[in-house]
Amino acid sequence: MPDDTTHRSRKLEHLRINLKEDVQFRQTTNGLERYRFVHQALPNLDLNEIKLSTRFFEKNLRAPLLISSMTGGADEAERINLNLAAAAQATGIAMGLGSQRAAIEDESLGYSYQVRQVAPDILLFANLGAVQLNYTYSIDQCRRAVEMIAADALILHLNAIQEAVQAGGNTNWKGLLTRIEQVCRALPVPVIGKEVGFGISEETARQLATAGVAAIDVAGAGGTSWTAVESRRAPSPLLRQLAEAFWDWGIPTAKSIEYVHRGAPDLPIIASGGLRDGVEAAKCLALGARLVGFASPMLRLADRGVEDTIEGIKLLEEELRTAMFGVGAGDLDALRNTPHLEKVDG
Repeated sequence: MPDDTTHRSRKLEHLRINLKEDVQFRQTTNGLERYRFVHQALPNLDLNEIKLSTRFFEKNLRAPLLISSMTGGADEAERINLNLAAAAQATGIAMGLGSQRAAIEDESLGYSYQVRQVAPDILLFANLGAVQLNYTYSIDQCRRAVEMIAADALILHLNAIQEAVQAGGNTNWKGLLTRIEQVCRALPVPVIGKEVGFGISEETARQLATAGVAAIDVAGAGGTSWTAVESRRAPSPLLRQLAEAFWDWGIPTAKSIEYVHRGAPDLPIIASGGLRDGVEAAKCLALGARLVGFASPMLRLADRGVEDTIEGIKLLEEELRTAMFGVGAGDLDALRNTPHLEKVDG
């Protein structure tokens, strides 16, 4: 079992790399540039009356936005998480925590994930790596992750390629779907299947739906490349080169939304992966997503403080609202059913 120092140093290293180094996809984009809204010069709406509110997992949200899972397990991670959570509380949006494996294996690190003191009302997602179920984890650890932060749901994240390119990665993924299904059946809260930036295929979406997940977060390619992150912390030239070969691996976010829509048509989709503004959020919602997640932009805002994070979220909301105005969509149902999103040729 890794010691306390190992957990802290790994989490701090991940934070430092994401904040200080360029680990964005080099060639692969999120795919949303292939879609364009058809502008409506007569929207027949009052901009101030457009409604962004929605409901997800029996909780009301003021906007369909999610602060995607990022960090935990160190003092600096606690500061970031508290800033993010306070901003989520102030703006009425959802939030996911980073992988809680560090705190499951070392309870003294639990504080860095606990945000309910500043965000008692938000829709909050716990988070564990699904592959841990093939090693030493069971339903008990999943339940502990949820209880540790008083979460409303549990994310089981899928990061096979990231594990494959890192030293000592967890690479036995045999039979994992059966264990995911057992967790979905036993846990008292909904389970979300989520990638970490490489996207979900149609086949994987179908498998996850069969296993009983309550939602799928596509977390597509186009934003932060976690193989790039691993290349920056690789302990040997071989592992660095291996990780760099997969820098641009993955399914673009827009394509992954299409795949999941086909593979699991009855499940709510969370769109994330390389999203940078409210116009891209609007495109994802028009493609069928129910929530839209932002990670890297939120990390940079939270590093500066709560007020900057709140302002950043408000800007996203106004960009989304203005895009809806531009296509004559008065609420999110109208946006999801808009005829005014077209695929650009080429």
